[in-house]
Amino acid sequence: MLRSLFWRRCAGKLGPSFFWSNTLNPSPQLNFFRTLSSSSSSDSEFQKYAGYAVLLLGCGIATYYSFPFPEDAKHKKAQIFRYAPLPEDLHSVTNWSGTHEVYTRVFLQPENLEELEKVVRDAHERGQKIRPVGSSLSPNGIGLQKAGMVNLALMDKVLEVDKENKRVRVQAGARVSQLVDSLKEHGLVLQNFASIREQQIGGFVQVGAHGSGVRLPPVDEQVISMKLVTPAKGTIELSPEKDPELFYLARCGLGGLGVVTEVTIQCVDRHELVEHTFASNMNEVRKNHKKWLGENKHVKYLWIPYTDTVVVVHCNPLSKSNNQKIIPKYEEGEAVQNLRHLYQESLKKYRTADEPDIDKLSFTELRDKLLALDPLNKDHVINVNKAEAEYWKKLEGYRVGWSDEILGFDCGGQQWVSEACFPVGSLANPSMKDLEYIEELKKLIESENVPAPAPIEQRWTARSTSLMSPASSSKEDDIFSWVGIIMYLPTMDARQRKEITEEFFLYRDLTRIHLWDKYSAYEHWAKVELPKGKTELLEVQARLRKRFPVDSYNKARKELDPKKILANRMLEKLFPMDQTV
Repeated sequence: MLRSLFWRRCAGKLGPSFFWSNTLNPSPQLNFFRTLSSSSSSDSEFQKYAGYAVLLLGCGIATYYSFPFPEDAKHKKAQIFRYAPLPEDLHSVTNWSGTHEVYTRVFLQPENLEELEKVVRDAHERGQKIRPVGSSLSPNGIGLQKAGMVNLALMDKVLEVDKENKRVRVQAGARVSQLVDSLKEHGLVLQNFASIREQQIGGFVQVGAHGSGVRLPPVDEQVISMKLVTPAKGTIELSPEKDPELFYLARCGLGGLGVVTEVTIQCVDRHELVEHTFASNMNEVRKNHKKWLGENKHVKYLWIPYTDTVVVVHCNPLSKSNNQKIIPKYEEGEAVQNLRHLYQESLKKYRTADEPDIDKLSFTELRDKLLALDPLNKDHVINVNKAEAEYWKKLEGYRVGWSDEILGFDCGGQQWVSEACFPVGSLANPSMKDLEYIEELKKLIESENVPAPAPIEQRWTARSTSLMSPASSSKEDDIFSWVGIIMYLPTMDARQRKEITEEFFLYRDLTRIHLWDKYSAYEHWAKVELPKGKTELLEVQARLRKRFPVDSYNKARKELDPKKILANRMLEKLFPMDQTV
């Protein structure tokens, strides 16, 4: 079968050479036919074997089209293609969850600024697409473009560290984990993190990634200057002092205004955090929510559908007053016993072979295997969620570590994700809309019998001054909540993945229809999925115009990239340049 490059998002074990061409040897059947045609010593022999070949081919075609799986025509076409030889110069690029994949003959990896400038200049002259793509971690594949891509994995140097002003200048191809390691020796660290560390810095900034903390903005706000290589105007440097209007557009520019080649990031002193994890419920959260938001540097809730359990995670800088470690009552191995027991019972129920190394499986691995047994059976998913709630209750306690270690999160295996961002008042006066959103969401899940796994992850950030950020606001004290829903893809079976995908989009549509307009919610750019229908697409375009400066963004695109070589289908559909108000 065709080999694809799948990201293990949370493992963080991949090096900087992320993408390679995938090639296949010709199939045995094709070699057989070639042998027949080349080795025939007489016309009669050739006719005999040619007849066999035609018969075999006819049987194959008949078998294929009578196969009882209800795949659509597009999937059948994909199956045929996957069994054909893949040209040596064709690159397969897949996002980490395996939900989006493209094949391209143009995948460029310049090693320095001069090479990148030439790549962009030549592509502009020819009208050749070269969409900027980073680590390809985004769930929606926002960086993918089958016509051509440019990747900066070989431009990953930390160029300068200004310890006095706590700033770092870094090439956009460096991964977050690389940058963090480089900053350690200078006693510095990034202000905030997303759940993972394998993003390239360029993509990390361009899609508006975020961590959690009402006083901490999304990561694009940490960028104080940047360098773009643009098709029409060459290399330009941007900052609040140099072309501020374009700077605030380009800082969260979705890769559409230029190839981000360097950024200067404001850092903070490296520090340790005390993380407190405990299980709570909606009543307790409602009583304490404002206090928790105000008193803690980082706050995160993990809501578990079909239960009253919410896992609360507080993180604060280590000090003399909070340096006592309260060890959880249970070790990790003991905490997962409920999940192990459920898995063993489920294996009997579904008449599946025993797992020989069940004691070696982590919590997320056990959850994936449990869900894989019957991922769309609501009752089964509820049992898994209840076992997960017990797991978290047993792990209540504290741990101490460096901020870049503590703020990470094992998010499990491949998955579909939708994350909405919406305003929830100010730091001084939270609106409580964040909890109302969750209450409505949980009721929707239960009333519509959605097989929703855990967790529903809820985080908060301060506002961003980047104009295209979902958390953009002109009011300094505004705060925003981010709520992510999820469905895992714990199997490689194509039909099962398709069914999970369809169910996920029904789940997502419930939030879109019932909640987004009501709460002024907009999706994280790395999780936006294009609608299939024209009517819904027009609605999406109209919604985006209400929230974002689309005309200013498109004007900048026309000036910097008039031939749209940096665009892909997603950008062209969401922000059509020929659209008028």
